[in-house]
Amino acid sequence: QVQLVESGGGSVQAGGSLRLSCAASGFTLSGYYMGWFRQVPGKAREAVAVIHSVGISYTDSVKGRFTISQDNAKNTLYLQMNSLKPEDTAMYYCAAGWPRRIFSFDEYNYRGQGTQVTVSS
Repeated sequence: QVQLVESGGGSVQAGGSLRLSCAASGFTLSGYYMGWFRQVPGKAREAVAVIHSVGISYTDSVKGRFTISQDNAKNTLYLQMNSLKPEDTAMYYCAAGWPRRIFSFDEYNYRGQGTQVTVSS
């Protein structure tokens, strides 16, 4: 069974750090586009970071603070989040697949259920 399971979310004060994990099962991450997305209630889901063999892309608001990486041996995707801000508060989702548009969550073949990140000021 193909599955993506996020973990590592929680509550942290502004300036703190969290590392999100996305464990894949039923398929191998290697070779797929992998992405982290986030959504705040009432707002559209936005792409945070995308990784593929051709490179890495970040949304401007997280550049220099967040780092996306993957460990193929563990079949896991990560998002290291440093210098967190209250505006980073959201549900974070991971996704894997071959989207036509890499910043479109709905176009990914596999999508997780999300992990909540809350940053207090």
